[in-house]
Amino acid sequence: MIGKPIYKVIFHNQDQVYEVFARAIYQSEMYGFIEVEEFVFGERSQLLVDPGEEKLKGEFSGVKRSYIPMHSIIRIDEVEKEGAAKVRESKGDKVTPFPYGGMAPSGD
Repeated sequence: MIGKPIYKVIFHNQDQVYEVFARAIYQSEMYGFIEVEEFVFGERSQLLVDPGEEKLKGEFSGVKRSYIPMHSIIRIDEVEKEGAAKVRESKGDKVTPFPYGGMAPSGD
């Protein structure tokens, strides 16, 4: 690979799964966050326009850096070239979130 690497970042955001491409990813100084910079979107040379990619392009336009909580990250891959950014509905029936809070140890 020549030049800067490209990373595919897949993460949960509310009830959706985002798949975006970026050139810079690193652990943030804010505890528990990953910083994502230099978002990469496909060229508009195609006749077909993907509404999911257009939604993400609009959502991240003007964003210099995004802080994503570590527990929201599903996967980060270094790829050879960018693909189409995607948004899809999360199918929560196959993945159970890690339990947290709510249960205090008994004093017995």
